[in-house]
Order: sequence, then structure tokens, then C-alpha cells
Amino acid sequence: MNAQSHDPCDAEFPASVLRPAELDAFSRGGGASTIPLVTRARGARVFLNGQTLFEGGVGIPLHTHNCPESVVILEGNAIVEIDGQEHELTTFDTTYVAAGVPHRFRNASATAPMRILWTYASVDATRTIVETGITTRVDAEHAATAD
Repeated sequence: MNAQSHDPCDAEFPASVLRPAELDAFSRGGGASTIPLVTRARGARVFLNGQTLFEGGVGIPLHTHNCPESVVILEGNAIVEIDGQEHELTTFDTTYVAAGVPHRFRNASATAPMRILWTYASVDATRTIVETGITTRVDAEHAATAD
């Protein structure tokens, strides 16, 4: 039987080696910048990931996503707020946040940089800023930097 699978995990995509130092970063405003890695534009069909760099003292607004997200601290120290509770994180600590749960990350240091690796469980991931209610597609933020 040669039935075509509709499972996105079965979709073919080009193998890639992505070097963040060689990729464009774009500003998220306020001292945070993002480097998209695995994206729909690069062939992803199941998940998205990338890195966000935070200058000293910088944080991102409280927000939710329409899918689960996992974040790994690659450099520095962070404070993550998940559903109203704050946690101190250090290198290689990892979070998992379910869809719809308000959260945010901020750099725990006023001077040293902090870097995270984020992974969304869907190429259709969205971000909704809690304060404004504005929802945007995560991959739309990266469209200008796609190869």
C-alpha cells in the first residue's frame, strides 16, 4: 500500500547545519534580539526553534503561545515567570510551558548577556502579548531573515 502520509513528521526537508554566528539577528526591541534557526522557510514542518539574546537587565513582555514551548538557557542567568511564579535559572536549565500559560524571561544580570534556545511545538506558533492582546505568528517575525 502506497498511501501518502499526512503526518508532518513524514515530510521531507533539507538537512541543514545552522551556525548562529553566521545568521542574521533581528531586534525584538528593548535590548533583545532573535536569531531564527529551524524555520518554515528553511523547510521545517513540525517545530520552530531559534535563539534570543538579552542584553543586561533586559526582559520580554508577559505572553502566551498557542502551542507548547521549551526554552534552554545557553548563557547567563535568567528569571522566568510562569503563570505568576518566578524561578531563577542558570546555564542549561530548561523550561516547558504549555499552550496558553502566561510567561516571560528576563536577564537576571544588569550587565552580563543572557542567551536562550527556544523551541515551539508547531510551525504555526503564535505569540499573544498579555498586556495588549495582540497576537502575531512567530514565523512572520522571522520572514525578513529567511534564507
